[in-house]
Amino acid sequence: MILQCKDIVKGFGAQEVLRQVSFGIEANERAAVVGVNGAGKTTLFRILTGEILPDDGDISFKKGATIGFLSQAPDFGTGNNAHDELMSVFADVIALEETIRRLETEMSAADSSAVSGLLQKYEKLTAEFEKNRGYTYKSLVKGVVKGLGFTEEEIKLPLHKLSGGQKTRVALGKLLLREPDLLMLDEPTNHLDMAAVAWLEEYLLKTFKGAVLLISHDRYFIDGLAKKIVEIEYGVGKVYNGNYSSYAYQKDVDRNLQIRRYVNQQREIKRQEEIIRRFRSYSQEWSIKRAKTREKMLAKVERLQLPKDQHTIRIMLEPRKHSGQDVLHAENLSMAYNEPLFSGVGMDIYRGEVVALIGPNGVGKTTLLNMLLGRVKGKGLIRLGAGVRIGYYDQEQAFSSAEKTVYDEVYDSYPGMTQTEVRTALAAFMFCGDDVFKKVGTLSGGEKGRVSLCRLMLGHSNFLLMDEPTNHLDIFSREILEETVRGYTGTILYVSHDRYFISSTADKIIELSADGAVTYDGGYEYYLEKRQDAAVLEASNDSVSSSKSDYLRRKETGSGERKRAARIARLEKEIGEGEAVLKSLEERLMSDAVATDAAAAQAVYAEKVTVEMRIHALYEEWNELEM
Repeated sequence: MILQCKDIVKGFGAQEVLRQVSFGIEANERAAVVGVNGAGKTTLFRILTGEILPDDGDISFKKGATIGFLSQAPDFGTGNNAHDELMSVFADVIALEETIRRLETEMSAADSSAVSGLLQKYEKLTAEFEKNRGYTYKSLVKGVVKGLGFTEEEIKLPLHKLSGGQKTRVALGKLLLREPDLLMLDEPTNHLDMAAVAWLEEYLLKTFKGAVLLISHDRYFIDGLAKKIVEIEYGVGKVYNGNYSSYAYQKDVDRNLQIRRYVNQQREIKRQEEIIRRFRSYSQEWSIKRAKTREKMLAKVERLQLPKDQHTIRIMLEPRKHSGQDVLHAENLSMAYNEPLFSGVGMDIYRGEVVALIGPNGVGKTTLLNMLLGRVKGKGLIRLGAGVRIGYYDQEQAFSSAEKTVYDEVYDSYPGMTQTEVRTALAAFMFCGDDVFKKVGTLSGGEKGRVSLCRLMLGHSNFLLMDEPTNHLDIFSREILEETVRGYTGTILYVSHDRYFISSTADKIIELSADGAVTYDGGYEYYLEKRQDAAVLEASNDSVSSSKSDYLRRKETGSGERKRAARIARLEKEIGEGEAVLKSLEERLMSDAVATDAAAAQAVYAEKVTVEMRIHALYEEWNELEM
């Protein structure tokens, strides 16, 4: 067990955040902490990292275990650029490499009497160099840079010029390269596009050797990675074995069981109360005694409660006026600032569709939404259908005053609504009872998002444009958003990197790239299937195309790939042969015949240095080709 938590308790003033949290993490295990915003997930991480102390409970780490923690706001405090910051993980290895090079120079000039001592030192340093990933650290850094989606320009920028999201990716890259025994990640998929999230999931599953404990609202990511879920709900921790889907299913089973137990207990309480009432109605001494006995027994019963989300209302929201069948037609859209973003983009969207606009970071998805809104001017044709009215949800929820209540924020936007209508609409977004009188300034990111969505859905719009609507939303709020989107009878176009949300809501996918947009008339699974089919078809077409230019291009490319593969195989063979020679030379150096003959030792050593330098050069070339 690399981490053991038992009965963790933590409060701030009168507010008790954690009151009973217990769980353990085994070596190499992958686990996720889930719960609504404000449940105490980040507080738990702060306790585990030693930033704050628990009020009660025990925490123990395996002796000697190394811990890596990714916070949501990393602070480097250095003048490095992004590449140098990543390379700083291997500062000791780089220094060791320089020492080895200097030692090689010393040995080449040393007299025979000094060779033996230098050789022993050299053997020790090279063994340490290899153990600490000396031959692979450069390729490891390149792989992380590529996987996390850094461009060549970004990786050379000073850290102070990077955005908050870029800094977080640098911090994440450093943690992955350090390879701690326990990796703690707080929202690691924030600021990553879909390709980078998929790479990170694959890296943590197949490359990273330590244990992983993460906080994430990305259910698709959790589902593919975690095999244990630690849920924090109302301060209490509960452990579920399995991935997120398994947890969600078991949670639903537990919830339904709790409801049945509550209903059965209420039925039994009413039955006992009726028996007591009848006994008392007889007004006899024996009947009154029996009534009192049953009353005492009933008073000792521990009353069960309904799940706290039972008293919620679900309503279907629809536009006040529907648009025509054709909602949006766009063709040959292009946009460029200093550099071209995209060109040749076309799309058609029809009434009732939920369309996901996807693509890598920086390709211009938000810019395209702003073109559709008329906020930025580009080239191309944009034509809205009859009766189309656009509503927009951006990543920042803006409110007129932090002092306004949730109720007033909605009512002031739609003063024609009655109090009942406002409260019913808010109930659809889980603001019930006194929750409607919370001040906007005190709301969590998820709660603010729900208020913004409520205002948007109540508007006169029938075509909703949403830019990353799941950002800042906890899992609970995302599920509400999904239900709302699925039930909305208007038309929606949204940008999102949340694969679970896309899979749950979209019935059409538009993939944006620098060269245009491809439309997939189906959901996320259909998109993945067609992408795979296209890749297979492209490979098939490449093998049968009779076009001379295609043939020559493929011949050149194929020849290059074959040469690359052949060179890699040759390098691996030469490395193996070199290491065999090196082992033989090391054995000769240790033999009595050479060890007692200074001239022979120096000659063998010189040969050994030459072989090691050759092996090092081979490894460098091999790393480059493998990338």
